[in-house]
Amino acid sequence: MKKCALKREFTVVILFVLAAWLFFFFRPLQADAAGGLEMSTDYPGITVQAGEDVDFDLTFTSTAGGLDANLSIESLPDGWSGYFMGSDSQISRAHVEGSGTEASAATFSLSIPEDTQEGSYQVQLQADAGNGASDILELVIDVSAESAGQGSFTSEYPEQQGSTGTSFTFDTTIVNNRGTDQSYSLSAEVPSGWQIGFSPSGESSQVASIAVEAGSSQGLTVSITPPENVEQGEYTIPLTAVSANETLSTELIIEITGTYEVALSTPTGNLSLDAYANSEESFTLLIQNNGNVDLNNLTLSSSAPTDWEVSFAQSSIDTLEAGGSVEVTAYITPSSEAVTGDYVTTITVSNSETSADAQFRVSVKTRTTWGIAAIIIILLLIVGLYYLFKKYGRR
Repeated sequence: MKKCALKREFTVVILFVLAAWLFFFFRPLQADAAGGLEMSTDYPGITVQAGEDVDFDLTFTSTAGGLDANLSIESLPDGWSGYFMGSDSQISRAHVEGSGTEASAATFSLSIPEDTQEGSYQVQLQADAGNGASDILELVIDVSAESAGQGSFTSEYPEQQGSTGTSFTFDTTIVNNRGTDQSYSLSAEVPSGWQIGFSPSGESSQVASIAVEAGSSQGLTVSITPPENVEQGEYTIPLTAVSANETLSTELIIEITGTYEVALSTPTGNLSLDAYANSEESFTLLIQNNGNVDLNNLTLSSSAPTDWEVSFAQSSIDTLEAGGSVEVTAYITPSSEAVTGDYVTTITVSNSETSADAQFRVSVKTRTTWGIAAIIIILLLIVGLYYLFKKYGRR
């Protein structure tokens, strides 16, 4: 009896040891199976504004071998909506490779109603592959009146100055402070006749929209060309970058300075005339203001051969309006010693901002008293011959 009791006790001990060994051997396997699937995202806590849509890139890890996980929403605030996306399609399951391999196989898109009050909200997502392999991801959404993720649209030098005909280039930067990538549509309000283009920094091709990754910035070159006939003044150019979640704006200022340009010619364009030694000749000058601002205190001057005289009916012009013109009579008197030939006289119109000149070819023709006397003698001879012929011709 005693021997049998010892045998039974020994058997119980052996069974207890075996049960304890099996429990501790299989417990890690069960723990591995339950914890073999993990779902995570880089930014599980974000700040947004009411009415905003946000995306969370999900990463899955499996240490229990390859598996297929069912995706579901465990909890969601009232009125909120969300769904899982993969390869541009709505999905409900995701395949996860084993051996600890990570793969961003899905995106969770969350829509927050416009009337959501400020505060902190929680969203729980579940990935379940069965056999205890599951995980729950908790997202914390802070809704505020002014989102901490608000981006910006800025320019390093937003004000530039130039004359008519100048093309302007601005270096701007779009900053995306949100937790998701944003695509911004670009637009500008420019005056009629102005040209504008947007190009990514370092590139020559123009774009109508630009993508900016989450938490990063993108340089943008803005090229603006005013029309040739633009008037002097200051012009403000509003720029806008619009994404699905926000509208960013900035302003560029361009100051068009005056263009000073004067031209000198004649009404017919002819720059030559005939004159006689020691005899005054007159001709008409045409002075034009081809700039976009008024010209003040214009003066006329000349450069002529030695002992020649040049004068003007009006040697100064107080104001010549932009686009306007005026005619002035000029007088030129060649020297009494000038011989027959061509001479050059230069006339200049100028003020402190601009000047123009024109070269006139003056052909001098010399008058002689012998020529006049010869004509008189010839006339007298003709009259005398006529008289003699009439008086003695009949005899």
